[in-house]
Amino acid sequence: MGVFVRLAAALCLPLLLAGCLLTPGKFTSRLLINADRSFTYSYVGEVHALDPEQMKPGKEPVSADDKRKAEVKARAIADALSKEAGYRSVRYLGDGAFAIDYQVSGTLTHNFIYPFNLDGQAIVPFVAVELRGNGTVRVKAPGFANESKDELGPMSGAADSSDKLDGTFVLETDAELVSTNNEEGPGTAGPRKTLTWKVSPLTRDAPTAVLRLH
Repeated sequence: MGVFVRLAAALCLPLLLAGCLLTPGKFTSRLLINADRSFTYSYVGEVHALDPEQMKPGKEPVSADDKRKAEVKARAIADALSKEAGYRSVRYLGDGAFAIDYQVSGTLTHNFIYPFNLDGQAIVPFVAVELRGNGTVRVKAPGFANESKDELGPMSGAADSSDKLDGTFVLETDAELVSTNNEEGPGTAGPRKTLTWKVSPLTRDAPTAVLRLH
């Protein structure tokens, strides 16, 4: 029965998330990348699920019945996510907001994106790690800035959520740091380097760094 429940949740999750735009609220996020390609990513804080259809200009006000349906859907999303790998806890806070505790570890043999929703109408990854052919990886956090949301246009609903952006993104590594847009540069402790970005509604440029791995 337990296997069936987990399978059902996995099958239903794309349908529940379809059309949702996930955006960060108040959070702490950390990405550890080692030169041997091992990595750990964590996100602890708020996530807001927005319906782009409701953000369109001229859209009729949401009815009480629609609000009730949205609340049921949100609670179902929280339940389904809590059964997914990496989600240590998911709690629905109301009004489309979730409290998320997520952590995953692995090896960078392929690109990594969080979160990823194949069926969503609009996807703005919080963090993306792109492997390149010359032994480098590019780390970019488009969800932790407003530049990528501007590219989606006013119909995405992202502009209306930017006032909720309030967090810290930390990148720690012992790999060679090729480049970064972090103005303060890395803090160092032995061979390890730490880059810290404080993000807010005023953050325009997505945190970005390029690392060279073994």
